[in-house]
Amino acid sequence: MSWQSVVLNMIGGMGLLLYGMYVLSEGLQKVAGKKLREALTRLTNNRMVAMGLGAFLTVLFQSSTATTVILVGLTSASIISLRQTLAVILGADIGTTITAQLIALKVTEIALPIVGIGATIIFFSKKNKYKRIGQVLIGFGLLFFGLKLMSDTMYPLRNDPMFGKILFQMSDNPLLAMAVAAVFTFLVHSSAATIGIIMLLAMQNMIALEPAIYMLFGANVGTAFTAILSSLGSSRESQRVATAHLLFKVVGVILFLPFVGPLSSLMAQITSSPGFQVANVHTLFNIVIALLFVPFVAHFARLLEIIVPEKKDPVNDICPKYLDESLLSSPELAIGMATKEIMHVSDHVTDMAKQTYPLLLNYDSDMGDQLRQKENHIDVLTNATNKYLTHLLRQTLTKDEFNRAMGLVHIVREYEYMGDILEKNILYKAESKYVNNLEFSSDGQKEITTMHNKVTSLLHVVNTAFATNSCMMAEKAKTLQEEIVDLEFRLRMSHIARLQRGAQETENTTFIHMDVINSYLRMSEHMKNIALALTDEISCTWHDEAQILTSPNDLWEGNGHRQAQ
Repeated sequence: MSWQSVVLNMIGGMGLLLYGMYVLSEGLQKVAGKKLREALTRLTNNRMVAMGLGAFLTVLFQSSTATTVILVGLTSASIISLRQTLAVILGADIGTTITAQLIALKVTEIALPIVGIGATIIFFSKKNKYKRIGQVLIGFGLLFFGLKLMSDTMYPLRNDPMFGKILFQMSDNPLLAMAVAAVFTFLVHSSAATIGIIMLLAMQNMIALEPAIYMLFGANVGTAFTAILSSLGSSRESQRVATAHLLFKVVGVILFLPFVGPLSSLMAQITSSPGFQVANVHTLFNIVIALLFVPFVAHFARLLEIIVPEKKDPVNDICPKYLDESLLSSPELAIGMATKEIMHVSDHVTDMAKQTYPLLLNYDSDMGDQLRQKENHIDVLTNATNKYLTHLLRQTLTKDEFNRAMGLVHIVREYEYMGDILEKNILYKAESKYVNNLEFSSDGQKEITTMHNKVTSLLHVVNTAFATNSCMMAEKAKTLQEEIVDLEFRLRMSHIARLQRGAQETENTTFIHMDVINSYLRMSEHMKNIALALTDEISCTWHDEAQILTSPNDLWEGNGHRQAQ
């Protein structure tokens, strides 16, 4: 076989392997994505359970990178803590070893039948659930078919003197072997691909076990450099996770290097199969690293916060807290992040509504400037969230995911409208009243207070309905808004009656008074639109009445507190 054919076949085999991993990961994220976030948030409080979960996810995705990307997004969004993430990453490294064991079992020989079964399921199934399972099988089969193609290509090279010389150089120089494996892993962004090639070389007796072990170490370090590269320019949490991954691998390699000879002898005694020898070393390496670091993940997390400190960013308050572009390929997780970001927006709107009302009574210019700045923050967050959801809508979504994403687009728009009303109408009228030295009548002030209290109560109900996805609270919000419509009419009639009696204060502030009452009514209409989006687009659920007693802020803070413990 000519070198040209070898190169082309190796490129094709590598392409099939990497594409198979991509298809497999995509399919499994679609199958398991809906419950993945819930599992990660609930099951990562226990270190050993978190490690087991990481191993399980990576076995499913056949990629520790896919698991790490999801973890980085959830950690950046404060869904799970850095300590919990570290335990899952250690488990993810163990999960990658399953691929090596499957190669040793020669699963490559049944790769094409697996692809055929997956294709049959896709073509003859009508339900998306089964089509995704077919996609998973096709990805799994392509992964191992790519390995088989590379194996068949390398077999004739056993007798090639030039290829033998290259392997001899690597066998004679451990540092060179580790460097080549690390660079190759970094270039293809897949340690599984590199380890697969190392195993194929060992299984065809092209390299001995010791140089294969050195190359395994290089592949493990190389995959950590991939994480470092992907974290550049991202959040500090992302950089800490990537740094942790690199430190785990480097420390593990340093600890194992003095024992390569004894380890090689031990594996030779356990099994005579070169494939299983390499696979077992890979498995042992990652299990030892995990068991070594798991008891100290809390201390390690604190060390990482020192090594990678927070950036001192004066405009950090106006940056989205939860949006992560890397999660767009997992729609369920991306929708969860967008939901939390909209809750972040609702907090700003609620604070602004509470702080604007006192200015109607006693205006303070400094507080007015702060509220205008807060409204700018709301604009930044809503624009970022809307852009994020727009990018999400360009992904391949199910009907339910599409409806939920569209519902969130409508909801974030309604919160933006409320912020505009608070600034451009109510705050403006408060300033106008102050500049013109006007005062509301005692009855007029009571009416505005009544309207404000009613609207802020509705805002609390709407926020809670959104945070808990509660149909009961959404329906309650619709009822309260109807009461506000009736209240606005009665207050308007009361104000007109005072004008007819010739009340001087009422006459002086009539335009301001009526505009403020009307602005509160318009805010209530936007809140009703949020409730309608919950029931008509997002498919809310019916919860126990106890949910009514819990504020949305408490719900999110409570979750964060439990995770931090």
